[in-house]
Amino acid sequence: MSLPLLLGSEGQVGGELRRMGGFAVLPRAEADMRDTPAVRRAVLSRRPSVVVNCAAYTAVDRAESEPELALAVNRDGPAALADACAELDIPLIHLSTDYVFDGARPDAYGEDDATRPLSVYGASKLAGEHEVRARLARHVVLRTAWVFSPRRDNFVRSMLKLAGRPELSVVDDQRGCPTAAVEVARAVRSMVAAMAVGHGRWGTFHFCGWPAVSRFAFAEAIFAARGGGPRLRPITTEAYPLPARRPANSALDCGKVLAAYGIAQPDWRTSLKAIIGDPS
Repeated sequence: MSLPLLLGSEGQVGGELRRMGGFAVLPRAEADMRDTPAVRRAVLSRRPSVVVNCAAYTAVDRAESEPELALAVNRDGPAALADACAELDIPLIHLSTDYVFDGARPDAYGEDDATRPLSVYGASKLAGEHEVRARLARHVVLRTAWVFSPRRDNFVRSMLKLAGRPELSVVDDQRGCPTAAVEVARAVRSMVAAMAVGHGRWGTFHFCGWPAVSRFAFAEAIFAARGGGPRLRPITTEAYPLPARRPANSALDCGKVLAAYGIAQPDWRTSLKAIIGDPS
């Protein structure tokens, strides 16, 4: 039986899947998501059992000045993947984001809640979701949030780079669910395994860590796991303006993926200690 095909192996989640093994890797050099004919040809020539798409344009702030590029990677690339999967009659697992929501909801978002992205990045990811749904019945759109790992750019690594400062200001009015990349990778592997034995469940699912916290509280946990760090000062989003707007609340309800695949939310604090080291 052919192996699952992985795109985006250079990123956080894709990198974890590559290290776990069991996937055929399609590198960007062979099928850049901006080159949709090449993407389609690459999938059709390999005839995998399932495609896992971790490839994405993730430069949230830069996307505000590069909307065409963000759409090419996050909308058009997934559309080409979905078309190829439909032709081969195989499933597609496509990663998406909490940034498809506007953050106005006071509690956790469910999969069927109204989407209203505040940024070009969020809009481009939502457009990719729409393309996948429209083109392929057997799909999983897996939304995750606040992904961190020991590699690539993420909030944890950004905080650790600033650990030598005496004081650090961190936004305290944005709330979400930190998620270790390795946990997303494990969730994807569980889905692939279920699909291999005919137990795939299709549609949109949420998967992220728990509990939901503010970015300030997340920073506190990062430096506690490190064994110390700067004095932290909470600030508002308005005091730290960025090109792209972020949702004030992007906590995700993950009950659906538990019911469909038996995948429970991991405690991100355990994942964080495993990455940084437990000072105790």
